[in-house]
Amino acid sequence: MRNPYRYFKTSPAIIQLAVMMYVRYPLSLRQIKDLLHERGIDVSYEAIRFWWNRFASTVARKLKQRQQRLHQGPDNWRWHLDEVFVKIKGETYYLWRAVDHEGTVLNALVTRKRNRHAALKFMKKQLKWHRTPETFVTDRLGSYRAALRRLGIASRQEIGRHTNNQAENCHLPFRRRERAMLGFRSMKTLQKFTAVQSAFTNHFNLERHLYKRSDFKANRDQALRAWRQISIAS
Repeated sequence: MRNPYRYFKTSPAIIQLAVMMYVRYPLSLRQIKDLLHERGIDVSYEAIRFWWNRFASTVARKLKQRQQRLHQGPDNWRWHLDEVFVKIKGETYYLWRAVDHEGTVLNALVTRKRNRHAALKFMKKQLKWHRTPETFVTDRLGSYRAALRRLGIASRQEIGRHTNNQAENCHLPFRRRERAMLGFRSMKTLQKFTAVQSAFTNHFNLERHLYKRSDFKANRDQALRAWRQISIAS
């Protein structure tokens, strides 16, 4: 297997750390540069940007494949669907997100509109890679109802005032990251970043409130080891 870092003078461990910090935390490129400088690592913010563009998508794809292998059981029984608007150069776009009952982000899609065709495209993309759930939890947007009716599964929709908090809470890390980046420059960049961030969030979502501290630390170490292995092989 070829070494993906063979042409880089910087240590692979430093590249992995910079990419993980940029995706996981609401930090700018220059802030990551300063944090690395405090540790005696002198790199430019443009180098961090290049590492992110070079390695993040590949690592995210492998993280997603690993997540699917670990969750092959019949537990995909409820999906939470939600959308938020995102401003790019004064124009409004819509970020659709599907989350399962455990809080795992299944997929994210960016569209220019929020009509039936956009909702149908979003749902078809999910159903292509996942089994059809028993219940679709949505808000009161009529596009969901129209798309589900087109797919012949409108009877599986569930609408409630607070039942969709699972999906709405998954937008919060994205909103924090959006503010740190001062917005996005293009629809393509938005789509790429949300896909990568979703994979990273799923991998490092350790649900610390459900475990004892010793178990949480063990899970955290296991997630970091898996991250390093996948990053080296990317």
